Amino acid sequence: MILKRALTVLSVSSCLTIYYSQEKNIDTVFVFDNQMKKVKLFHSLTTLSPADIQKNSSNLSEVLRFQSPVYIKENGRGAVSSPSFRGTTAQQTAFVWNGININSQFLGQGDINNIAVFGYDQVEIKSGGGSVIYGSGAIGGSIHLNNDLSFNQGFKGVFNSEVASFGTYNNFAKAAFSNDKFSFKISGNYLISQNDYEVPEKNNYINRNGKFYNTTFNIGTAYKIADNQTISWQSQFYDATQNYRILEESLNKTKYEAQTVRSLLSWDINKSKISNSLKAAYTEDNFQYYGNFGEPYTSGGINKNYIFKNDFNYFIIPKLNINIIGEFQQNKGEGLGDSGIRNVSRNIGSTAGLLRFFATPNLRFEAGIKQDFVEKINSPLLYSFSGKWKANNWYSLNLNFSKNFRFPSFNDLYWEPGGNINLKSETSVQADMNHEFSVAGFTLSLSPYYMKIDNMIRWLPTSLGYWATFNTDKVESYGLESQLSYQKSFNKNHFIKLVAGYIYSKSVDLENQKQLMYVPLHKFSSNVDYQYKFLRVYAQGMFNGLTYTTSDESRKYAIYPYFVMNAGLSATLIKNYTLGIKVNNITDTVYETTAYYPLPKRNYSINVTINF
Repeated sequence: MILKRALTVLSVSSCLTIYYSQEKNIDTVFVFDNQMKKVKLFHSLTTLSPADIQKNSSNLSEVLRFQSPVYIKENGRGAVSSPSFRGTTAQQTAFVWNGININSQFLGQGDINNIAVFGYDQVEIKSGGGSVIYGSGAIGGSIHLNNDLSFNQGFKGVFNSEVASFGTYNNFAKAAFSNDKFSFKISGNYLISQNDYEVPEKNNYINRNGKFYNTTFNIGTAYKIADNQTISWQSQFYDATQNYRILEESLNKTKYEAQTVRSLLSWDINKSKISNSLKAAYTEDNFQYYGNFGEPYTSGGINKNYIFKNDFNYFIIPKLNINIIGEFQQNKGEGLGDSGIRNVSRNIGSTAGLLRFFATPNLRFEAGIKQDFVEKINSPLLYSFSGKWKANNWYSLNLNFSKNFRFPSFNDLYWEPGGNINLKSETSVQADMNHEFSVAGFTLSLSPYYMKIDNMIRWLPTSLGYWATFNTDKVESYGLESQLSYQKSFNKNHFIKLVAGYIYSKSVDLENQKQLMYVPLHKFSSNVDYQYKFLRVYAQGMFNGLTYTTSDESRKYAIYPYFVMNAGLSATLIKNYTLGIKVNNITDTVYETTAYYPLPKRNYSINVTINF
């Protein structure tokens, strides 16, 4: 029944495009996530360019920690890492690759340090719910890993090589070619680090067996089969190994290996009143855990996902737009070794409708509704409403209200022992209001928010001696996200950019009225860039407030406030050659984001970039 409903929506919305022939202007840039432009009409996003990512090139955790409102919980540099938006958990954050939700079907979340850091054209961070468009897990927020392809740009290429502390070597290369009909882009990255840092102040901490390395390969191509039709393909191949820290050299050395394949084929039609994007995607996530280097894997898993998605968009009149999205996917999982799970599979279908009304150039509204059909799981009816009003040249107001959800993962349902096939989906209702003020080149945004989560899924100990999953918690989260930005070019030779953000997060378990673990009450971050002719300088600062690591708000075990600062300098000495140096943790701060796993003190890197 699920398959029939989903395929019916797909076929109807696909066939509608055949009957229209009005054209619109040809885009010079093709974006794989066709919803992103619409999302930006109603929501504020943090957008990071490849140059921004290069500032924190060790892993995606560092990028998000210093350049976004997200709190990153990392078990030591390069190890297991998870995000927290607005006081939620990692399972309530959606990772979206070119419009496709890529959260693990086993875990229901993404491990940030097993997601490639290079190879994207933008990384965009959206706070707040987004399940109507981006599916399960988009409760606290979503992290978007986007690629695009340009036309009529000829040949371009870049090579970057970096040498850093702790035996770290990072190399990245990208090449692209395009003409008026064809576009092609390819990139590759290899990163290896011995990662053997020490923090004597933390009980003589040594990151023994901390080595990690990964390889990423990206390829994308697009061809205009007509003035208003494009066929495109984007793929990513990722292979990684993380060693897990051990306390003594005499103990067994453990490691975790991961292999990821993501491939997306898209047929897009764009005309003046109508557009349609038909996508077919395949994603595969494999992992193996080794309890001892010299022995076969102890446990692991194979997850394969087949996804079909159609996005139909039609302007009924110039001011009124209807958007229908249909999706079907099949998820397959296979446990390896002592993983506690065997062969499982499920079918998922969904249909969503959005209506957008552009009342005036300065006033617009969007309303959305969605129903998911998850095999053997009851799914709630989801909805969203957004409105944006630009009152004058210096003030604008944005309102958002939505219901979002997360359905249980394979582990939640089927792990033996402890899985629970009777679990309900987590649901949340939330609202936020964004006030934006623009004066003298400065832009200040203030976004208070409120969220209530029901049926949160938790693993709890049982009387039988093992842990099991239950729908237990009700969580209330509220707070404030704010950002001040400024950028200006002057005297033709100078450019300055400032982005600073402050976040207050209160996230309370309604059963015990305590702050959730690993949700800091306060976080402040700032990034300053300055360029003079061939010289560029940047500085980053991040303050993290008191963070509880236990459910009873024990200050004895809490992570106390800390401040970390990074800086970098680069110079283009010859036309296409740039040399740079970075100093991370200039203040030599002793800090951790997960209890007992301190992150490195002051460390350095040098890099060279060649553009051709």
